[in-house]
Amino acid sequence: MAEKSIIEIRKEKAEKWKEEGFNPYAYRYETNTTIGKLIKKFGKTKTEEEREKEILPEEEFSIAGRIVSMRIMGKAAFFHIQDSTGKIQCYIRRDDVGAEFYNRVFKKLIDIGDIVGVKGKLFRTRTGELTIEVKELIPLTKSLRPLPEKWHGLKDVEKRYRQRYLDLIVNPEVREIFKTRSKLIQKIRDFLNSKGFIEVETPILQTVASGAAAKPFITHYNALDIDVYLRIAPELYLKRLIVGGLDRVYEIGRNFRNEGISTRHNPEFTMLEWYMAYADYYDLMEMTEELFEYLLDEIKGKGVRELEYQGQKLSFKRPWKRISFIGELSKRTGLTEEELLHDEEKVLEAARKFGVEKPEKLSHFKRVQELFEILVEPELVQPTFVIDFPKAISPLAKEKRDNPELVERFELFICGQEIANAYSELNNPEEQAKRFMQQLQEKAKGDDEAMAYDEDFVRALEYGMPPTAGEGIGIDRLTMLFTDKDSIREVLLFPQLKPEKKEENNE
Repeated sequence: MAEKSIIEIRKEKAEKWKEEGFNPYAYRYETNTTIGKLIKKFGKTKTEEEREKEILPEEEFSIAGRIVSMRIMGKAAFFHIQDSTGKIQCYIRRDDVGAEFYNRVFKKLIDIGDIVGVKGKLFRTRTGELTIEVKELIPLTKSLRPLPEKWHGLKDVEKRYRQRYLDLIVNPEVREIFKTRSKLIQKIRDFLNSKGFIEVETPILQTVASGAAAKPFITHYNALDIDVYLRIAPELYLKRLIVGGLDRVYEIGRNFRNEGISTRHNPEFTMLEWYMAYADYYDLMEMTEELFEYLLDEIKGKGVRELEYQGQKLSFKRPWKRISFIGELSKRTGLTEEELLHDEEKVLEAARKFGVEKPEKLSHFKRVQELFEILVEPELVQPTFVIDFPKAISPLAKEKRDNPELVERFELFICGQEIANAYSELNNPEEQAKRFMQQLQEKAKGDDEAMAYDEDFVRALEYGMPPTAGEGIGIDRLTMLFTDKDSIREVLLFPQLKPEKKEENNE
């Protein structure tokens, strides 16, 4: 039957609910437990011998959820309902709920997809399945659209992302992804709070697009009659707070970068950034290892130090490997560190050789960066800190103590993906102003990802920012890692998609 016809039939059933005294869009329902709690406490399948000795509670449980399967017999029926915590079987008999209700309402007006409340005691079927013997059933919400067919589920990837609500209903493993994501964020907060950090909020709409190498989204602020940017990073505001005397701050929030969409990139993404006064990037490497240990303990189990990601076994035992950005690239290209930093012709030749796209249009250090992405990043499978980047591609980081051409910066790579980025923060206002000017020159040459000059941030540094280390971790990629997903869209509830084509809509 066509979906449109099913919807019309279900609309008629919703009207009949009213005739039977039920609101098809009820206001509330009183529950006294969840399905997950019942399963955790009583759900373990018992042997026949254990079932004979088992004593289930005499109390009546009240739960609510969506009907996801139903098998109606003459005088009785089995059905499953699910809530956000799990799924449980229910058994309803005509003699328990009344012949009139069973025949007129349950058999004729209730469909798979409807949301109901049930009350009853627990029992175990002959096969050992925990079941609620329903003594009362209250229809709560009529589902007008049918769920995907039982045996096919919802497999269409585009439809899953576009209609995430449906994906969550029919694919329980998807719900677990987002529960894990939520738990990761909660545990990150717990970890940082325990270290004396405070959580703060900084502006989403900013007058200067700076703090990262990215092309911004632009919009207009009617009340102020100015153009503003959706933030590409909270970094410069968080460091203003360090200047102001808040020595340990963090923010978990959305960033927006007007760039391509891929399995690893979404223009709207969630970032954790934290800043710690009187520390440097060495401290952050130690703290990052400690954070991952804590997350593994809390998410995967106490003492777990391994994850499997896309068939790769990853070890998070400390200490993690550390490699030099320039040193590693030198091994892969055959160029010396001096040549990588200064010889534009040899770097251009290497860029052509190793497949950098349109290298002639890139600046010298953009070519260096592209070479690293092609030759080194895919090989970084185990957790690896890439340290000491060229200063020219790190305008907010402090010079390396023994080499002013490099900066004290690291990026954490796992399975070829950048997971974290951190610096010993530049706190010399004159040097920061100079770096911003260099960025403006790059922008003038056509680099639309170069940073803007933030005059107020320089002014803040002139009041004095203590030695500081700061780090950013992408929550989306972190969730991919902990849930073994190879696409960022799998860990975003509502990923960005092209507008839906009219023919895709069934209405």
